[in-house]
Amino acid sequence: MVQDIDVFIIGGGINGVGIARDAAGRGYTTVLCEMNDLASGTSNWSSKLVHGGVRYLEHYEFMLVRKALKEREVLWSLAPHIIRPMRFIMPHHKDLRPAWLLRLGLFLYDNIGGRKLLPGTRTVDLANGVYGKPLKAMFTKGFQYSDCQVDDARLVVLNAMDAKEHGAQILVRNECVSARREGDKWHVTTRNALTGGTQDFSARLVVNAAGPWIDSVLGKTFGRNDAHNVRMVQGSHIVVPKLFEHDNAYIFQNADGRIIFAIPFTHDTTLIGTTDRDYEGDPADVAITPDEIDYLCAAASEYFEQEVTKESIVWTYSGVRPLYDDGASAAQEATRDYIFKQDGGKGDPDVIGAPLINIFGGKITTYRELAERMMDEIETELGRRKGKWTGTKPLPGGDFPTESFNALVEKTLQRYPFLDPKDADRMCHAYGTRIAMVLGQASSADQLGEEFGAGLSEAEVRYLMTNEWAMTADDIVWRRSKLGMLMSDKQIAALDKWMKAEAA
Repeated sequence: MVQDIDVFIIGGGINGVGIARDAAGRGYTTVLCEMNDLASGTSNWSSKLVHGGVRYLEHYEFMLVRKALKEREVLWSLAPHIIRPMRFIMPHHKDLRPAWLLRLGLFLYDNIGGRKLLPGTRTVDLANGVYGKPLKAMFTKGFQYSDCQVDDARLVVLNAMDAKEHGAQILVRNECVSARREGDKWHVTTRNALTGGTQDFSARLVVNAAGPWIDSVLGKTFGRNDAHNVRMVQGSHIVVPKLFEHDNAYIFQNADGRIIFAIPFTHDTTLIGTTDRDYEGDPADVAITPDEIDYLCAAASEYFEQEVTKESIVWTYSGVRPLYDDGASAAQEATRDYIFKQDGGKGDPDVIGAPLINIFGGKITTYRELAERMMDEIETELGRRKGKWTGTKPLPGGDFPTESFNALVEKTLQRYPFLDPKDADRMCHAYGTRIAMVLGQASSADQLGEEFGAGLSEAEVRYLMTNEWAMTADDIVWRRSKLGMLMSDKQIAALDKWMKAEAA
């Protein structure tokens, strides 16, 4: 049986789920398919920031920075559980950019994006303050400014959940294996990776949001083997034991013109990244290289009194950014803004038939704005249904005042006094006001069922399997959470075995 729908979306990263959420909420029948788990690609391997991108000012990407800065506080208001404000320290390096230039750049950063709640930039004395303590003595002056930190993979999942709650179908571990035009519609076929079963859809419009696989999808699924539009740029990060006690992050300038971040991360660690290098090959195989490890260790050690060595690394991750190939000479100079390329429909009168819209590039921070722009294109093709809405409706679990996260944790501990405070904090960050859906009526830890390690209970695993499409241990310990950093291989294997038995 062929299911008739309005919009079919390929790709379960942040752009795909953001469009699915917006389209479903505006009344379009929407289906999204993802060949693996949600956020299993680029969207889980970012620097975990909702930020304007202060370094993009040097590349004159003022519109991109302004667009991103305007979204910071919007996203914070929609998901105050998984997004939190963070202050950044930028030390002045006397051999690199002059202090006046840094201050001018941060003045622009403060004022071009409509900042309301986040505090502005100030000068900090690194020679005599807590922020200078972890740094080498040569760094005596710096600047402190605002951005936000985000759990990127959970942002993807929450958008998918809200899309589903507005009527979208979210098909996880379903690959789009063929798409062909039949008059003014697309005939789309998906195949379930677990069962081998197929589903057929007749869609009025298709969105290709496959990220690094976008050209591959155009070739394998649409039969366009000449597609070479995406520039894959690898970004890698290292995680080391906590390098400083305070809750600010650092942004460091490097002699090569790039910057790196050193950010307080989960489980008493510091996240350091990122790199920029062109990548060739299957995006699924991307891994940090020895040169990248050396680069990040050396860049961080330039500033920190405590040397960062490869022996101190506790975890690494790498991802591929699917940038539009604009011919930039260096990877770090390629635009981070998104590009739409349409084939067919009213937006491309040279091609007869139903529209296909391909997405290149984009950032975590601008995904919602990207989705609204995509809706402009969809409305042009399919007609207008309902107006904009995603900027005011909280994501699942985010329906509490923006600056009241600590009150949510306190309320949770009052209702579930048996919880360890660290577990309560982690779960409130993950689930927000929906934590009661996870813990239910439990009055003791025993009532949460088996404990798999690192505070992960049977009740939480069941919730993730039932509500968040989790099917394997990796889905839970590396995407729905980062508990894999605290769990042993034996514990993760036991969890995976339990989940398979539960799903059978």
